[in-house]
Amino acid sequence: MSSCTAELLASAGRQYVRHCPGSFGKPWLVAKCLNPYLRDWPRRRFARTRFGVVVPVDTQDLIQRYVYMFGTWEPHMTRWLSRRLRPGDTFVDVGANIGYFSLLAAHLVGPSGRVVAIEASPVFYRSVLANARRNACCNVRAVNTAVSDARGSLRFTLASSRNLGANSIVPYDGRAEFSFEAQALPLTEVLTASEVAGARVIKVDVEGAEGSVVRGLVPLLDRLRPDAEVTVEVTPERMARLGDSAEELLVTMREHGFHAYRQPNDYAPESYPAALRCAGTALARLRGPVVEECDLVFSRVEGDTLP
Repeated sequence: MSSCTAELLASAGRQYVRHCPGSFGKPWLVAKCLNPYLRDWPRRRFARTRFGVVVPVDTQDLIQRYVYMFGTWEPHMTRWLSRRLRPGDTFVDVGANIGYFSLLAAHLVGPSGRVVAIEASPVFYRSVLANARRNACCNVRAVNTAVSDARGSLRFTLASSRNLGANSIVPYDGRAEFSFEAQALPLTEVLTASEVAGARVIKVDVEGAEGSVVRGLVPLLDRLRPDAEVTVEVTPERMARLGDSAEELLVTMREHGFHAYRQPNDYAPESYPAALRCAGTALARLRGPVVEECDLVFSRVEGDTLP
C-alpha cells in the first residue's frame, strides 16, 4: 500500500470514528489500524475537542493521539467533570499535561470561575499557556512547578516519547529519552486562599507521586467547601518505589471525612467508542485495598454509590 493511500484511509477512518453515529467496526478500526498508524507515522495537526476548544497535537503522543482520534481524553472523567463543575467554581489541575482538563474546566466554570493548571514540565507548561490563549480562556492561571509535601528539587524522567505525560520522579533504571529538574512546592504555597475556598474539584495525576502531593494537601482539606471533591490517579506499584502506599493515602483522606469511589477508566483505544456512547453511571464505593492503577474520587458524600 502506498503512503498516499494509507494517509487517505487513515483520514477516512478518523472521520468515521469521530463523526459517524453508532460504533459498528470502530473498536477494531481504532485498535488494529488507526491507533498504531497514527503512533508510528505521526501527524501534527490542530484538533477540535468535543467541547469545542482547538489544540495542536502530535499523534506520536498517547494523549494527543486520542484527542485527535476521538475529540476527548478519558471520557468517563470528562463526563464526570462535566456533571460536577458549574459557573463560578474553581478547578485545580495538578499534573495538567497539555491542559485538556484545564480547558474543559475553563469552559464549564465560565468567566466567573477559576482554573489553576499546575504542571512541572516546562514544555507542557508552555502548551497550557498557548492553548489557553488560543481558546480565549482568560480564567486559567498556569503555574510551572512540581507539587510535593515540601519545598525541594525533583528530577523527572521520561521513558518514551510515545507517552509524554509519563514524566515521573519514580526511579527508572532503563534508557531515558528525556529528564529535567523542577522545583517543587506544596499546594499550600501554590493556591491562594480564594482558590482553596472556591475549589469544587482538585484533580491529581502525577505518575506515582500522589502520596507526597496528598500529604502536602492535608492542611487544606478541612478548609475546602463542603461539596469539594478530590480525584486522584493512584498507582500502587510506582508509589511503593517512592516509599509511599495507596493505603496511607486512603487513610489520610478518610481521617478528613472523605470516602473513596472508583472512577471507570480504560486506556485501550477500542474501549473509547462504547465509553463515548455511555450516558454515565454512579461511581461505586471502593471496597478493599487498591492493588492496581485506578482513578479514585474522594467525596464527603457517603453511600454505596456516588451520583
